[in-house]
Amino acid sequence: MTSIQFIQNQLQLPATAVKGIEATLQLLSEDCTIPFIARYRKDKTGNLDEVVIESIAKLNKQFAEILKRKESVLNSIEEQGQLSPDLKTKIENSFDLQEIEDLYLPYKKKKKTKADVARENGLEPLAKIIMSQNTDDVEYLASKYLNKNVVNEDEALQGARDIIAEWINENIYVRKNLRRMFQRKASITTKVAKGKENEENAQKFSQYFDWSEPISKAPSHRLLAMLRAEAEGYIKFNVAIEKEEALEFIEEAIIKRNNDTTHHLELAIKDSYKRLLEPAISNEVLQEAKLKADSKAIDVFSENLRQLLLAPPLGEKRVLAIDPGFRTGCKIVCLDEQGDLLYNETIYPHAPQNETAMAMKKVKSMVNAYNIEAISIGNGTASRETEFFIKKIAFEKPVQVFVVSEAGASVYSASKIAREEFPNYDVTVRGSVSIGRRLCDPLAELVKIDPKSIGVGQYQHDVDQTKLKEELDNTVMRCVNSVGININTASKALLSYVSGIGEKMAENIVKFRSENGPFEDRNQLKKVPRLGDKAFQQAAAFIRIKDGKNPLDNSAVHPESYKVVEKMAKDLGIQVGELIANKPKIAQIKPENYVNDTVGILGVKDILKELEKPGLDPRKAAKVFEFDPNVKSITDLRSGMILPGIVNNITAFGCFVDVGIKESGLVHISQLKAGFVSDVNEVVKMHQHVQVKVVEVDEVRKRIQLTMVL
Repeated sequence: MTSIQFIQNQLQLPATAVKGIEATLQLLSEDCTIPFIARYRKDKTGNLDEVVIESIAKLNKQFAEILKRKESVLNSIEEQGQLSPDLKTKIENSFDLQEIEDLYLPYKKKKKTKADVARENGLEPLAKIIMSQNTDDVEYLASKYLNKNVVNEDEALQGARDIIAEWINENIYVRKNLRRMFQRKASITTKVAKGKENEENAQKFSQYFDWSEPISKAPSHRLLAMLRAEAEGYIKFNVAIEKEEALEFIEEAIIKRNNDTTHHLELAIKDSYKRLLEPAISNEVLQEAKLKADSKAIDVFSENLRQLLLAPPLGEKRVLAIDPGFRTGCKIVCLDEQGDLLYNETIYPHAPQNETAMAMKKVKSMVNAYNIEAISIGNGTASRETEFFIKKIAFEKPVQVFVVSEAGASVYSASKIAREEFPNYDVTVRGSVSIGRRLCDPLAELVKIDPKSIGVGQYQHDVDQTKLKEELDNTVMRCVNSVGININTASKALLSYVSGIGEKMAENIVKFRSENGPFEDRNQLKKVPRLGDKAFQQAAAFIRIKDGKNPLDNSAVHPESYKVVEKMAKDLGIQVGELIANKPKIAQIKPENYVNDTVGILGVKDILKELEKPGLDPRKAAKVFEFDPNVKSITDLRSGMILPGIVNNITAFGCFVDVGIKESGLVHISQLKAGFVSDVNEVVKMHQHVQVKVVEVDEVRKRIQLTMVL
């Protein structure tokens, strides 16, 4: 099997997709990035999207790992002098890692086993005789194998059974079918750990103090919760099937005759199942379920992150940002249109200082002095009180007021990136800057923070961290490149996610920009040290230059296609600048007339779409949102209240909604709308403005149950 066939089979793509897979693998081998391939090589790939291209890349890597493992297994068995032609063929023809490991199991180096000791004592011939099931006098045969280490027939027969138990454990047919039984029928059973029933920290896992359900039906969040509870020592965890059913299956597979050997085979089967097969298969099936749960949790996290990064930006506005607080005061910064710090101040409008009048005067003065157009308030401690305070101020001109999530702002403020940006300011000022910038452009600011610290997702610390990081990095890259970035204002962190650039090149671009001034056209990128032709090809169309020399530099049209656009304009008798956003002229263009060796028909159609709306930001505009002014804490909530809220986290089992207090409320998946809901994302999105009704409030446990079925 080739990698192409492997990928096609795994993705269940039609035969017509083979050329697209081949082209994709070729482009990936040439160091083309996934965003570049998806956007600018559609004609080669057959219009495969980013998700499929990512899957092709992952499966190609998986195929290479399988080949590498097969080679290692074959070499190991050959070194032992045990590689028969039949075994070699079976391993070479298998592309299932589990099956390869099963074939390798008898030859795998392991600690000395009971079976090894029995073999050393010369009992393997006796085991073979029993296994052949052709004798009716096992006791007599056993007496022939006594020696200084085997003093009686019982010891001889026990040793033979130890060998048979190992053979049964290594039987491919038995393992494969037993594994299927576990996958279909195994149940997870949990019990509270001794002495943990009344521990305060254990109560969040009280649901699992006495729990059982089929592993095949356990949702990802529940499995991960149980595994965390076990890891923290609060419960005991077991995965098993009906023992009698398992033994009956193995006996049918192994026992072919009813004679004097039957009893010994039954004993060996019970021993093999209890000591070898059940622990191994149970663990395999649990690990497989864990992988699926990890995958689901990572998918939920990456989708939440995508929505968060693509949240509506306010745009280039002058912003006054507030990190609210009581005792330590409210930290205020004033930012210009580019997010640069103009001024910082601390005010004390709340208890214990209550310097309300002075604080109002200072805020009003700052709004006037720095031509502030919007105010961004962090949603942490004292957020609602600060919002009420700000709305009491009589500004001389309209000023929009927004409450934004400050999740991760403290992480950013103490980070290396923040120290580099603001070496002369403390963490409180840096945190306020982040709160202001994320209103203007959430994407540009949030890329500076480790995605795990942004506060969306479920059980992100319990899943495979390598896979999580890889998926989240891919998500950030997809978002950055789908929007495009202004190369003259983008931070190093934002630039590092642009197709083909990376961290070191981003540093070089920022340094070049500071030394030579703003970029005037995309070709100037080639002057950046160490930025070669390949990096330019991958990156150029994802960067934007506003008011540059070439109007196409502020669009998603790739420089390799500029000549195509120039020919279009020439054929229409106008300049390129006159063609951009000129729908009547664009409508006259026949795409097939502009296909060449570089750009196919799909590429030409993309160019025409881009010319209609050049540089269009796919994100919607930010909207002002107001919480219920009567709700300031959990004690103000009553069952039946209908409140405005903002979705601030999405999980597989529902979504959490911010209703303007410290605690977010849960809308269970069954309460999202009337009727069955299979996927939470079908109904709600991150930062969506919703109406919810309070169902139940548990002030002691700080839990709020909400419904959107009003």
